Amino acid sequence: MKSKKANIPVNIFFILFSMCFVVPFILIISASITDEQTLLANGYKLIPSKISFEAYKYVMKSPGQLLNSYKVTIIYSLLATVLSMIVMTMMAYPLSRANYKYKKPVTFFIIFTMLFSGGLIPTYILMTRYLHLQDNIWVYILPNLANAFHIIVIRSFFQGLPPSLVESAKIDGARELQVFYKIVLPLSKPVIATVSLLNLLARWNDWNTALIYIRSKNLYSLQFLLQQILREVQFIKDMAESSPVAGININLSNLPSETIRFAMCIVAAGPMLIIFPFFQKYFAKGLTVGAVKE
Repeated sequence: MKSKKANIPVNIFFILFSMCFVVPFILIISASITDEQTLLANGYKLIPSKISFEAYKYVMKSPGQLLNSYKVTIIYSLLATVLSMIVMTMMAYPLSRANYKYKKPVTFFIIFTMLFSGGLIPTYILMTRYLHLQDNIWVYILPNLANAFHIIVIRSFFQGLPPSLVESAKIDGARELQVFYKIVLPLSKPVIATVSLLNLLARWNDWNTALIYIRSKNLYSLQFLLQQILREVQFIKDMAESSPVAGININLSNLPSETIRFAMCIVAAGPMLIIFPFFQKYFAKGLTVGAVKE
């Protein structure tokens, strides 16, 4: 009975702490469905005073382009995440083995690339002139297949696995690939799920690649398309306010310049909110790995 009473303050603390994350998201949803003029006049409220879906109508004014950007983003995000995990786990596994002869120089090379890069201009020349990836969906996938920090994280997790498992498999005649696929990977679901989600989020939120390398609208990523819509709204508003044309009256009362920002957040974050619960159990398991000693 005493233990239950002692847990009450802890539970209250975590409820309040959780509200710090839930309330801002509710506020974003509320602002996205609030009338533009009401939002500017009354500010942000958890319960909208006047509901309007003009922001969503403006974001979805070209549903074909929006759905195509969704499709492109989903395809390259999933494909890039899968290929990245294959590459990074296969790089991390030999680095986790004590008997790998080139362990130190390869690790140094990986860490060096994490600290130094060629820069934007050499990268652009490489991608366009030599690899011919401009206006190609593979430009979203190939350049960042390996992340140095993630490789180090995966390698550290592999090193924490019991060496006796690998040794017993070796005694039974298993080869390195068999040990890797049948023993190491199944035991590494927490780190693989965590790094996969981080990679997926990075790919999903990438708009800079489309800005630099993509010219065809059929290959626009979702984030870049939303940026284009936002810039278009801001440009129209700035032009109408700063340089009015004589004899032409432009009504900006229905132009959702503020609420559209929040609508874009919901449109962009929606799929990730659906995917996250599937990874949550692996995060919880990852927190307790190694906590129980035999």
